Amino acid sequence: MEFSQEEPNKVSLSKFESMLKTNNVLFFDSDEFENIIHHYLNQGKVSLAKKAIKLGLEQHPTSTNLKLFKVEIYVFENKLKEANQLLDALYVLEPSNEEIYIQKANILSKDDKHQDAIKVLNIALDLAEESSELHSLIGMEYLFLDNFEEAKQSFMRCLEDDMDDYSALYNIMYCFDFLNENDEAITFLNEYLDKNPYCEVAWHQLGKQYFTLKQYEKSLGAFEFAIISDDTFVGAYIEKGKVLEKLKRYNEAIENYAVTLELEDPTSFALLRLGRCHEKLGQIELAKQYYYKTVKEDPLLDKGWIAITKFYNKQKNYQKALYYINKAININADNAVYWKLYAQINHRLNFLEESERGYKRALELGNYELASWLQRADILIQLGEPEAASLNLIQAAEFYPEDAEIEFRLAGIYYSLLETEKASYHLKNGLTFDEELIFIIEEIFPMVYQSTTFKNALKKLHKS
Repeated sequence: MEFSQEEPNKVSLSKFESMLKTNNVLFFDSDEFENIIHHYLNQGKVSLAKKAIKLGLEQHPTSTNLKLFKVEIYVFENKLKEANQLLDALYVLEPSNEEIYIQKANILSKDDKHQDAIKVLNIALDLAEESSELHSLIGMEYLFLDNFEEAKQSFMRCLEDDMDDYSALYNIMYCFDFLNENDEAITFLNEYLDKNPYCEVAWHQLGKQYFTLKQYEKSLGAFEFAIISDDTFVGAYIEKGKVLEKLKRYNEAIENYAVTLELEDPTSFALLRLGRCHEKLGQIELAKQYYYKTVKEDPLLDKGWIAITKFYNKQKNYQKALYYINKAININADNAVYWKLYAQINHRLNFLEESERGYKRALELGNYELASWLQRADILIQLGEPEAASLNLIQAAEFYPEDAEIEFRLAGIYYSLLETEKASYHLKNGLTFDEELIFIIEEIFPMVYQSTTFKNALKKLHKS
């Protein structure tokens, strides 16, 4: 438990800390020790908690609760054998103490024996007067087992016992989301709100469910009710702003994002959204200011640097766009979209080697869009690497097996390499898939298009 200035237990805490400084041993009753230990564990001060347990057991050697704290420390320190031995001894003395079962389940869980932990917690459930915490613990064990349906049911039981347990409510929604049960989640939340109509958390979650289903007007209404329930709820203003953006009501979105800046310190997310809204409204300078504020607030936010990159890209200031895309890639080098944008910017600057590198990396990261394969091939052809271009296009054909753009490029490459048999094969494919796209050879391989070999092959294929 936490100690505040008003709590009598603060006297015990001060007295205990004074004792540690002076080495004078003072007497505390067992309840005082329990509160002191609780406080230190909540504060993460494990060494002080251990001292309190040691002194507590010296003064109260038969206290089960103090021994259970010792078990908790053993588990924290991964001394599972010692924890089990102490629990077994406590079980002999108090077989109906639910805390013994809870700690036993904690050990089993730490040993990845989650099903066994659930069995033990169910025994504790039969012994306990208050069941909310136990249902929550059982729910967490089911989550470890990826059994989201059972986890959801456990957290629902927890919420039945304590309507204000928002942690259980969030866990229920996590399960609904994982199971893709948006409609069921909406039904559940509406039933919950019938009983608890001013729960801002439930309205917020309801708004998110409607947003996922693209029911933006309903989503907007839910977030407005969340704000009515708690007009300092920053998350609701943020989500309401996102809905208003979807509805293209950018001025209203700006108003909601601006409220969050008044309620708490600026967040990079709110600043980024403000920048995008102003850009949508054509307020270019304001947009730029917010984008720069975003990366100043969070220099490691790659989305902030990408926003600036796209801003300068639209302004056709490709040198600055290149500078900022490099910053984004330095933060997140495994984003295929960033590498594709990097390739496009370099291409516009005629930095062909870097552009090819960008497309290659984007493809390696799973960006298998046809345009990426074709752009890389065209650049490799420009760089005088037809063999590499052909390998790239053959890979592309595995994803797009009947694409004329790929086939005509391969035909042009093989004619330029004087590999007429392969060239004729791909030319025939291209004509079969889409004859009108033959202009590709004329544009990319004008020498081939004018050659007698190509013209004769074309005539032959047309006759056949």
